[in-house]
Amino acid sequence: MSSDAQSGGQELRITATLSHVLGSQRGALLPWAPVFLAIGIGGYFSLRWEPSIMLLVALAGLALIGGWVAARAGPVAAPFLWALVLVAAGVAVAGARAHQVAGPQIGWRYYGPVEGRIVAIDRSASDAVRIVLDRVVLKDMAPQDTPRRVRLSLHGDQDHLRPWPGQVVITTGHLSVSNGPVEPGGFDFRRHAWFLKLGAVGYARSPVLLLRPPDGGQPVFTARMWLSARVQASLPGEVGAFAAAVMAGDRSGMGQDTLEALRVSNLAHLLAISGLHMGLLTGFVFGLFRLILAAVPVLGLRVPAKKLSAVLALLVAAGYLALSGGNVATERAFVMVAVVLVAVIFDRRALTLRAVAVAAMIILTLRPEALMGPGFQMSFAATTALVAVFAWIRDAGLPRLPAWLKPVAAVVVSSGVAGLATAPLGAAHFNQFAHYGLIANLLSVPLMGALVMPAAVLAVCLLPFGLEGVALWIMGQGLGWILGVAHLVTGLEGARGTVVTPPSLVLPLMALGALFVMLWQGWARLLGVPVVLVALLIWTGADRPTILIAGDGALVGAMTAQGRALSRASGAGFVARNWLDHDADPALQPDAAARWSGPMPLFFSETGQLIHLRGKAAADPACGPDDWLVLDRRAPPGLPCRVFDLRSLGDTGALAVHASGKGYRIVTVRDRTGERLWNRPPRPGRPVRRSPPDQ
Repeated sequence: MSSDAQSGGQELRITATLSHVLGSQRGALLPWAPVFLAIGIGGYFSLRWEPSIMLLVALAGLALIGGWVAARAGPVAAPFLWALVLVAAGVAVAGARAHQVAGPQIGWRYYGPVEGRIVAIDRSASDAVRIVLDRVVLKDMAPQDTPRRVRLSLHGDQDHLRPWPGQVVITTGHLSVSNGPVEPGGFDFRRHAWFLKLGAVGYARSPVLLLRPPDGGQPVFTARMWLSARVQASLPGEVGAFAAAVMAGDRSGMGQDTLEALRVSNLAHLLAISGLHMGLLTGFVFGLFRLILAAVPVLGLRVPAKKLSAVLALLVAAGYLALSGGNVATERAFVMVAVVLVAVIFDRRALTLRAVAVAAMIILTLRPEALMGPGFQMSFAATTALVAVFAWIRDAGLPRLPAWLKPVAAVVVSSGVAGLATAPLGAAHFNQFAHYGLIANLLSVPLMGALVMPAAVLAVCLLPFGLEGVALWIMGQGLGWILGVAHLVTGLEGARGTVVTPPSLVLPLMALGALFVMLWQGWARLLGVPVVLVALLIWTGADRPTILIAGDGALVGAMTAQGRALSRASGAGFVARNWLDHDADPALQPDAAARWSGPMPLFFSETGQLIHLRGKAAADPACGPDDWLVLDRRAPPGLPCRVFDLRSLGDTGALAVHASGKGYRIVTVRDRTGERLWNRPPRPGRPVRRSPPDQ
């Protein structure tokens, strides 16, 4: 037999094998669409250079042409072509979104009058009220250079003015560009601020003065804050603040102690208006309308009650989306609920992996930056896992449970599956693991669905008549129980476990392995399990930096046998807390600073020392040729040691030193992030300072 014939036969066998494999996945390939779209989006954000607009246009054109070809390709080639099309589309969509939100950014530290209109109100990590302003006016700054939005944390005595939507206010504030990652590979706060259209962040200690009352241009935001005030007037304290967060998306009344208790007990998802709230609300409204229509035979026998109830529930969900502020998590939840309700309207199976895939595609197309945040990852991980597991239970032919046991089993399975699916993501993003989270959720989630959300719906219906008091009281009893569970669980020994930050490869690898298990049909899906195990193995061997230097030279951390030693006991608290969290070190900053005693020995040099000077001590530094010197200002010329000062760190960002017996390796933030739209160097001639820790 000739070599050509052998080659042709081999190609036929490969084609036949691919045809058989893809044929076994018939009807199950659509859920892979958002996976490949996400690969393209993730690829865009991982680049170290900014693609040109022409390249993005070319990729978009390639995606359109590729889609036309894929739609006409055979059953073997089409899936591979669609995968390439979606990857290209992901890059183009993410790039287009990044350019769409582009706006001026401050490239230097600004101190002076700040004027603007209040468009958002929340609280910072330091428990200060925080406002976002648009229509910004800054002294001696041209309108084309002025940020479209700035965010200010309000410190000091601010009791004379209650921030309200639409108020035009003025204060004296400190502004600067948002921080980049606190260490190489860390969360990029500048990228996050870019997509929030924040051109500057900062704080104000001076009183905020009212220039003009609300202009009426933000009716939805005003309605939200009015509802929040009404709720908190009826339910004072943390319970009222919790109710305002659930009903109106206003977290400005929540204290940090309560937020921490909810996080440690893994109940923080009950605070955010997300899939659970939207699902409980629409489920309750859908069931209520169906019951009402069934109770009126004249209507129930003449109209499609199920479809009409789905339409009415969709309208209520849209109203809840607007009332809650329309943040990314709520938008994501609304899209998912809308897909389910539309499926009901058109007589399609509602809860399927196809529905989840459609919702993910919509979110990723509208807000591709959501892929990089924990909210998107955790919510779709939980939803995908729940749909896949309940589909498996439905198809497995398991013995039927007694009617009274089904709700209990559903809650236990739902909490367990969702907790297992989101635990690695939560641990990776927040460096903590709630050991008693399942118990807390079992004690709280049923009450949220059976009492809190129905009472909230009833309270909104009674608000126009001033009769909401009883409904809010009922709601408060449920929320009080949930807060009690959160504080009880938080007080248990070992409630909060700490987890080291994983290498950047871990989450994508784990996600692909888990998705293969859930989306692939047949026993071959088990091939995804080793991939997840490899990701976990890589995580367990995570290598934390020997030395960390903050991007403004204000803090240095060196790893010791007792944990990371910090060069100062106060100040730069945001950076310090992040470093210790990434190390899985529960120590407080003063305790970590107690590990630092004078200049630290360099782990890769027998004679050199690591010296950190700031303030007056940095005015006349002294160091030897083998020393490393870190300054929070510009160093004088001619120093014999290796210097990391404000000038060099301004170019590189924070840096990490990985030391070993063979020497050391320095990695900077700039090495990891490159030069992108959101972190381009500021205009020349301006001194560069990092933003304050209150982000």
